[in-house]
Amino acid sequence: MRKLKLGMVGGGDGAFIGAVHRMAANLDGHWDLVAGCLSSTAEKAHRSAEVLGLARSYSSFEEMAARERARTDGIDAVSIVTPNHMHIPIARAFLQAGIHVLCDKPLTTDLAQAEAFAAECENYEHHFFLTHNYSATPMIRQAKAMVANGDLGDIRLIHAEYLQDWLSRPAEPENAQAAWRTDPSRTGGAGAIGDIGTHAYHLATFVLNEQASHLAADLNSFVEGRKVDDNANILLRFGSGARGSIFASQVATGSENGLKLRIHGTKGGLFWEQENPNQLIFTALGGVEQRITRAGSGAGDAANAVSRIPAGHPEGYLEAFATLYRDIACALAGKTDAAKDVPRLSDGVAGMRFIHACQQSSVANSAWHAL
Repeated sequence: MRKLKLGMVGGGDGAFIGAVHRMAANLDGHWDLVAGCLSSTAEKAHRSAEVLGLARSYSSFEEMAARERARTDGIDAVSIVTPNHMHIPIARAFLQAGIHVLCDKPLTTDLAQAEAFAAECENYEHHFFLTHNYSATPMIRQAKAMVANGDLGDIRLIHAEYLQDWLSRPAEPENAQAAWRTDPSRTGGAGAIGDIGTHAYHLATFVLNEQASHLAADLNSFVEGRKVDDNANILLRFGSGARGSIFASQVATGSENGLKLRIHGTKGGLFWEQENPNQLIFTALGGVEQRITRAGSGAGDAANAVSRIPAGHPEGYLEAFATLYRDIACALAGKTDAAKDVPRLSDGVAGMRFIHACQQSSVANSAWHAL
């Protein structure tokens, strides 16, 4: 399988997620980063490219899309790692140029824009992928397979929580990561619900293989003067009859990156946490707790397919991103089922429906809202 050529928009000097994507793309040897528009500021973009040894540096994403399309050795795909409000304009430019898109979540800042873009994309031949990385963790793939296999019976309850405390104080102007995440003009008015709530929601619906039909949400901002939510409590209803909840907060003092998932069915239950991602706890009804470990005893084909190293050696955050990049590379090389579990445009639209419904429900005093 030949190496694919990757471009990147965003992710310049001082950006966290761009570096994560670069390391992940490089891990399995399927991608070469060859071009980029690493900042909306031309000087910073070229300086960042020079630090990375990137010869093809562009001053704008429009220039990059046009010039890469014209090259015989142009990029196969672009990775979009910008603030949320720029995702769709950049994705559109590259899809129109015949270049595949890998985009960080959430899809955009507005549901109507997301739905219009999804309709537009029916006219494009090239693919759009969304990098919800936690869905590529081996034990989450294991959990999804166990639910699908009926190991838990009929699912009754699903709970996801994502707790952080890094925004417990007002964002300092020099903190770029906090600044754009608390700026409603760049997030569409969503704070914690868009940044981490969408991760929790996608994780729950990915494993359950079902979108929620209705939700009731209570969003609030604890930090004085903050114009976006920093805490969310949400109840979920599913068409299958399952009930769920999501607790997402960036002011949960003492929490670092507490993403957890609990699923309870008529025959058994599962528990997984991101800070200990290499194990999945399964308890059959009336049975004893069983610890399933990545690449270890009890791990099935779905988990083993995305495990790289022997049991007991931890795999985590970077490897989950790398699995998405590997799956996408294999799919683009013609292995049709390789990306069957990689989030797509429909997942991005579902995430925006979730955000929109949360905001509408909260304004209506936590009234139930259809997705």
